[in-house]
Amino acid sequence: MKYIFAFIIASIAFTSCVEPINKSFTKLPPGIWRGVLVVDVKPVVQKEGEEFVEKTDFSGELPFNFEVKYTSEEEFYIEIHNGEERIKVTDIIYGRDRATAKDTIEIHFKDFDTYLSAIYEDDIMEGYWHVNYKEGYTIPFKGYFGKDHRFSTLKKEPTADLSGRWEVNFEAGTEDEYPAIGDFVQEGNHLTGTFMTETGDYRYLEGTVQANKFSLSTFDAAHAFLFDGKILDNDNVIGSFKSGKHYTSTWEGRRNPDAIIGGAFDLTTSQIGDETFDFTFNDLSGNPTSLSDEAFDDKIKLVKITGTWCPNCKDESKFLKDYLAKNPSEDIEVIEVAFERYKEESKAVEVLKRYKTKLDLPFTMLYGGYADKTATSEKFPQISRVLSYPTLIFVDKNNKIRKVHTGFAGPATADYAQFKIDFDEIIREMRS
Repeated sequence: MKYIFAFIIASIAFTSCVEPINKSFTKLPPGIWRGVLVVDVKPVVQKEGEEFVEKTDFSGELPFNFEVKYTSEEEFYIEIHNGEERIKVTDIIYGRDRATAKDTIEIHFKDFDTYLSAIYEDDIMEGYWHVNYKEGYTIPFKGYFGKDHRFSTLKKEPTADLSGRWEVNFEAGTEDEYPAIGDFVQEGNHLTGTFMTETGDYRYLEGTVQANKFSLSTFDAAHAFLFDGKILDNDNVIGSFKSGKHYTSTWEGRRNPDAIIGGAFDLTTSQIGDETFDFTFNDLSGNPTSLSDEAFDDKIKLVKITGTWCPNCKDESKFLKDYLAKNPSEDIEVIEVAFERYKEESKAVEVLKRYKTKLDLPFTMLYGGYADKTATSEKFPQISRVLSYPTLIFVDKNNKIRKVHTGFAGPATADYAQFKIDFDEIIREMRS
């Protein structure tokens, strides 16, 4: 009996210091999920002779991965995965739909004014991605619990290693042709990287290589990008590019470790020579604000033409915020002039207020108007044109334009490190 008693005591002591493996949860099951935006309805299998086989052409699905993480038994958040990128989302509404008696979820991406809505049942979510500023714009969405692959579980041996730098042309041979650089890292069947254009990059891309075909995707709540490609030989590829459910283009690439595209500091130029730069826009309280205001006297002004709907703009805002935090100075002022996708000023300003608060931006935020490059260019006649959101205008303490930087190649690109060096050098020159 004493041995049984000792065993019971030892068991109690052991279990009291070991955390249970299965934690309780009350809503979505925690762990990895596979999300899919259905941008083009196509069958998942195709008939080959008398057998059905899985396709390696994934053009109908735009997949991404996300993880459900609990902070308590009731509270959880979602983390979207795109390559190295992790996007934490906490604005989530979960409840029971009385009409259907099914669990429902809304995942709000307030930074970009979009959201996912879905019914949850038996480890599957099914619903839509909604873009608020585009009337009637929705894309079917599905989420599958416990699925950690992105495109496929297949492991077909790749016919080439795509790692490295590629010279790329989108819409080759047409009047809409534009150059880009592909920068990829391949490890077996796993592929990551991005495309850099003259006006920015296509975010963190992740995907797969299966035999002579490959696919890459990203979903960051603002953009849904899907790239499909075919390997022609070790140094040449062709492919298609799909953005959301409407825009489709083609591209071709050639391996070139020395590939370059037009410099971001050369695309837009000052049109006023030695004249001073000035403008007037309303702040978020409706007060007219000019560059010549006393508050900006004797300061370097970084005037950023931006939009809350633009992930590259968000990346640049984060860079500027981090730069000021690491290099505190009273002689630099960041002024963001935002152009939004709501035509109603009241809606646009509300989005801007929420965005500024969410990102904790210590900048002067002004409302510029509706997001249209032609109209935006007309509001800044002192520069040659606005080719891209963002556009960053470096203005010295005498209100002279010193440099204009078009677009933003963010942390997903190999050129981001060089941008930081160039930026620091320009600031030093403006102080001298």
